[in-house]
Amino acid sequence: MGCAISGLGLAPKPTGEAKDEEAAATHLSEEQIEMIKESWKVIQEDIAKVGIIMFVRLFETHPECKDVFFLFRDVEDLERLRTSKELRAHGLRVMSFIEKSVARLDQLERLDQLALELGKNHYRYNAPPKYYGYVGAEFICAVQPILKDNWTPELEEAWKALFMYVTRIMKQGYLEEEKHKRNTLVTSRERPEKKNTAL
Repeated sequence: MGCAISGLGLAPKPTGEAKDEEAAATHLSEEQIEMIKESWKVIQEDIAKVGIIMFVRLFETHPECKDVFFLFRDVEDLERLRTSKELRAHGLRVMSFIEKSVARLDQLERLDQLALELGKNHYRYNAPPKYYGYVGAEFICAVQPILKDNWTPELEEAWKALFMYVTRIMKQGYLEEEKHKRNTLVTSRERPEKKNTAL
């Protein structure tokens, strides 16, 4: 399909390289925010299509990601995935998250809270952070043909920056939830449940 993930900078990286990019992703310029918002107006017209393309490509390029989705785990036929109501529904949920993220670009505290909660939810779904960057990369590949001549290297950098930012916060939420669950388990083992022994 002509869009290579390795060149997008969203796939997992060696530790030192990832830290450099995380630092760069903590800030989106006003120009980048405006470019994202303008391009979103076009993208949202094909929101369901983008969601399906994004996940079919994800499963094509990274079949190991299907293990996280119990509904699609055993589906080998990509054509069946393209017509799956469940995949369409999940794609729409992800696109809705992206839409909310775009709407909150001027209110980073709200965007942070949204991404943090999504990361915590992904811990509960057993969807580890190593896959998050792949979704952003496939989103970028899916929207390029829709935006046609409006797609520029600067717009690509803006979307990459947004996905790196959101992915970093989601990972933080995932790790917070993991730590919370671990502490809850340790605490419950240390304090056995009291039984009523009164007669």
